[in-house]
Amino acid sequence: MGRTIVYVISDEMDGGERVKTFCSSQGMTCYTYSPGQWREGLENPVFRNQMVAGVPSLSGGLNPLERSNVLPFPGVASTNTSDSGKVATMEELESKAIENAILQFRGNLTEAAKALGIGRATLYRKVKQYQIDPSVARKKRAA
Repeated sequence: MGRTIVYVISDEMDGGERVKTFCSSQGMTCYTYSPGQWREGLENPVFRNQMVAGVPSLSGGLNPLERSNVLPFPGVASTNTSDSGKVATMEELESKAIENAILQFRGNLTEAAKALGIGRATLYRKVKQYQIDPSVARKKRAA
């Protein structure tokens, strides 16, 4: 006998509640999280173990948290390890996601911030923190 588990990560709590109501009417288990709760949860080993515990398709070597194709941030490559084989830090992943978003939106930081789900001020602060040069993407746009 199988069971269906649905994880909903949404800024809209109303939308999450509608999905939760639908899932329970269909006999499915549904968990709703805000993006912040989800990120914090994935950093917590107890949460990760509870998430995959007792789910045969996940505990049989297909754990989505290990070398998954699930992107932790928009635009990040599908692996969470560096070339040397060590696990990339959250800062490395975040920096790469920001760089990719800026390139994708050709230097438009407002659009990149929207795609990343963060405010413009936060993006500007992180661009400075990670010493990312958005003018490189703008130059590619002009070429």
